[in-house]
Amino acid sequence: MSPPEDTSQPRLAAGCRWGGTEEARVILFPEGAIKLQGTGRQVLERCDGERTFGQIISELQSQFADADPAKIRADISQFLEQLRHKRIVDY
Repeated sequence: MSPPEDTSQPRLAAGCRWGGTEEARVILFPEGAIKLQGTGRQVLERCDGERTFGQIISELQSQFADADPAKIRADISQFLEQLRHKRIVDY
C-alpha cells in the first residue's frame, strides 16, 4: 500500500469506532481493539476525514517543535500505513 499523500483525508475505516473512556480510549474494530496512548492517540484523533494528511503533519510538527520535522512525517506516515493495512484507517 502506498503512503498517504498530503491531500489524503485519513479517517477510521468502516466498522471501526472509538470506545473506552476519555482516559483510556480504544479503537474498536471487527477483529478486536487497540488501546491508544500518547502520540498514536493524538494522530488518530486528528484522522476525522476532514483534516488532510498535510494538516495533521503540520499540527504535530508545531506541537513537537523540538523534533525533526522529516522524522515526524515519516513516523506518522508509517503508522497510518500500518493501520490501513489492518483496515483500521482509510485515506
